[in-house]
Amino acid sequence: MSKQVPFTIKIFVADGDPDGLRVVERSNWTGKSLMFPRTLYPQVRSRPEFQQTGVYLLLGPSADGNGETLYVGEGDPVKPRFEDHYVKKDFWTRAVFFVAPGQLNKAHVQFLEAQLVGLAGAAKRASLENGNKPTEPTLSEADRADMEVFLHNMLGVLPVLGVYAFEQSAVGVGPSNLVLFCKGRGASASGYDTPQGFVVRSGSLASESETPSLSGFPIVGRTRSELRKNGVLVPESGKLRFTQNYTFNSPSLASAVVLGRASNGRVDWKDAAGRTLREYQQAQTDA
Repeated sequence: MSKQVPFTIKIFVADGDPDGLRVVERSNWTGKSLMFPRTLYPQVRSRPEFQQTGVYLLLGPSADGNGETLYVGEGDPVKPRFEDHYVKKDFWTRAVFFVAPGQLNKAHVQFLEAQLVGLAGAAKRASLENGNKPTEPTLSEADRADMEVFLHNMLGVLPVLGVYAFEQSAVGVGPSNLVLFCKGRGASASGYDTPQGFVVRSGSLASESETPSLSGFPIVGRTRSELRKNGVLVPESGKLRFTQNYTFNSPSLASAVVLGRASNGRVDWKDAAGRTLREYQQAQTDA
């Protein structure tokens, strides 16, 4: 794994409200990002950034309550696209877009749009509102290299803004190199804890059934339903198989999805010797 390079992000809260308009800049990068709730669009639409060429994301809850819906688009400039989506697309509740004054053209943002749609489709963390995968334009070798750097910087900024739709689950093991296992109710899964969340590994098997008590934990049922809908969990011999590595926001959500019941992940995830994740973390603290 390549070494992560530290960087600084500056977030300017333009209207004094942390939930309002945020202008985001990254160190050693000419790009700029604006994030705002839909309710503020009539107030922020006059900003000069909306007159620039850029790529944007619209985000909102899925219609069935399972997870998040995402739409990726581009505009030259972005304002006409936002004007249209404000009237015609109902799902989104927040938006974020990226510009780089004088440096992005139509082909550049089409490339970024295509890359983001592909990444979101592979990560399967959000339901894509895009009807078709955009066609990637032909770029010169130099332009493509520049846009790959731009994309890398965008992907570094988005998680800081709470957007995880493009995050790929880590391949291998976590920083501690500790592989953990979760078994029960016909399930047999392996995974590891990472700074981004708990990763359940591809090929792990989850219980196909759910206990009645799981109704008291609706987020688990919704997550299992969403993972089945987007193909992360597929039926196999009376169980559900993970088709890819998948990152959950906590060990408990991961083990609950695997077991089909309420679960304390710090107890139900164990290493090969039977030591729980809690015991391992306690030992690390004591050391």
